[in-house]
Amino acid sequence: MDGGAGMTGVLVLDRSQTRAALDPPRVLEAVATALVAIGRGQVSAPPRIAARTATGLLGAMPGHVPGLGLAAKLVSVFDDPRSPGRSAHRGMVALFDADDGRPLALMDAESLTGIRTAAAATLSARALGAPAPAGPGTVIGTGAQARAQVALLAALDPTAPVVVAGRDPRRARLTADLHPEGRTAVDIETAVRAAGVVFCCTGATRPVVHRDWLAAGTHISSVGGSHGPELDTATLRDAALFAEWAGAATAAPPAGAHELQGLPAGRTVTLLGQVLAGERPGRRSADELTVFKSTGHAALDVAAAHVVHTVASAAGWGTRVDL
Repeated sequence: MDGGAGMTGVLVLDRSQTRAALDPPRVLEAVATALVAIGRGQVSAPPRIAARTATGLLGAMPGHVPGLGLAAKLVSVFDDPRSPGRSAHRGMVALFDADDGRPLALMDAESLTGIRTAAAATLSARALGAPAPAGPGTVIGTGAQARAQVALLAALDPTAPVVVAGRDPRRARLTADLHPEGRTAVDIETAVRAAGVVFCCTGATRPVVHRDWLAAGTHISSVGGSHGPELDTATLRDAALFAEWAGAATAAPPAGAHELQGLPAGRTVTLLGQVLAGERPGRRSADELTVFKSTGHAALDVAAAHVVHTVASAAGWGTRVDL
């Protein structure tokens, strides 16, 4: 490898280098900054667009966050032939100089997307979860996003128990093994009924979490459901709703969330960044049900890309090319 903070050219980082540069505490801090900037209307980021083929799609997400940078993500979402019923997300993130437009870096999108999404979900649980959760943190799913969520929770607090549940017991066990205190549940319903916080990280086409499974005071961070809703309508009806951006409720999928389409007139969806900034209230009581519905946002990619570029440049990782 070659490179360095004082060299010119575009810094190209492979998957392992991108992953190594995604320092969890720094990513959490940068994602919080991006969420607050979204809440204050300081971010420039059009709704995502996608070009579709017969078997998948290619999405594009450009964004600018003051103080963090300018970046664009290209990501493909196609069925994974190795895992029927699951999809694979592949792509790249390009980071640019926000002052003069110079391309600065190219990096892996898959690992970056996983941790920035997990960071937003974790921040929502910290801001909106009950002060004394009734049960452990529970991760629903066994794919790449579920693994990223478990790994981030392990990096931030390896002593806090985590329960994993999914359709495949073997994959659930492998996912739980990413956390020193990870264990599995016999099924999703059992896991959700015992949970204080639920991280829903699936490729669902229909709800996998139901209202009558949820105890009073539960917080749900739903970050999956690109192809359909993860949560049933009764959960959405009874919960206080939060999202990264207003378009989660006003834009049609894939930009908006399946669960937030067609909400009753006057129904409030509070921006998580406004809660983090202390500008809007979060949870109103210990028994309240809270839902953070994530659609992903380009500002979060900018935040994670900023961390990757900063860490990798300082460490001298990657290869510099003339583009």
